[in-house]
Amino acid sequence: MKSWLQACLGLLGVEANTTSHHEKWISALGGGLGIAAVYGLSHWALDGMAAGLMVASMGASAVLLFAVPHGTLSQPWAVIGGHLVSGFIGVSCYLTLGNSLLSASVAVGLAVGAMAYLRCIHPPGGATALAAVIGGPALHALGYGYLLTPVALNLVAILAVALLFNNMFHWRRYPVALMKPRQSEPDRPHLALSHEDFAAAMHALDTYVDVNSEELAQLFDRAWEHARAADQHVLKLTRGHYYSNGEVGDQWCVRQVFDLAEEDAGNPRARLIYRAVAGAREEQTGLCRVEEFRRWAKFRVTKQGERWIKAT
Repeated sequence: MKSWLQACLGLLGVEANTTSHHEKWISALGGGLGIAAVYGLSHWALDGMAAGLMVASMGASAVLLFAVPHGTLSQPWAVIGGHLVSGFIGVSCYLTLGNSLLSASVAVGLAVGAMAYLRCIHPPGGATALAAVIGGPALHALGYGYLLTPVALNLVAILAVALLFNNMFHWRRYPVALMKPRQSEPDRPHLALSHEDFAAAMHALDTYVDVNSEELAQLFDRAWEHARAADQHVLKLTRGHYYSNGEVGDQWCVRQVFDLAEEDAGNPRARLIYRAVAGAREEQTGLCRVEEFRRWAKFRVTKQGERWIKAT
């Protein structure tokens, strides 16, 4: 039942969120402040439904700017280019094809393609293009002035709040280029992955990944530090505890010591029973000697939410 549920969650793309409650509330506060500025400007420039559509478009941008400020989709060029390029396309489609199904679909389709080619993919830009087509008489009357009022004014408002608010916290520097690179340790492996390695790997995927190669390199550095922090002494085996082989991909596995007498834990020739609880051969049990299990196990782990992490 548990495996079936995990498989379903994986297909749906549900992943454990590792951010703290503190970080979640900071994101919520920033989003609220950002949209307050946008809302005020939108209702100053437009009334009624037209203003509501513009606020909806920028509300989506607020989620990216304040919940994932380091994401590729959240960077200034993505936000500015995504909205302005899409807005231009939307207005052009309305002036050419009118307010119709064809106009709306062409506007969004062309906006997606243009953002991809101009390297400014920003999902809310699709709503900006669509609003230019179906926004009603108030927006239609603006023509290309729609790009200045309210789009450009709203961009100034939300980006100003994003810059001021996110940079109040050292771990949320915005844009991401302001994040200071971590210094590599002198004893880091010679074969450590480089920025170019990550860039090449991302290129080979041939799909859009909402993270840049610099962030991936920083993640690798942090992962390396975490790995080095593992205890170097002989691993203590305890009945009921969980252990990982430290592998990745299909070879990764977590086992629980199911049966081991306390007095036998120090005897390398004593036998223990284990059960695989995650990864390769999940739900299978096995019998081996203590010394054999120690050679397999790299460290003890605990479960935090849906993730297995090293035990402290």
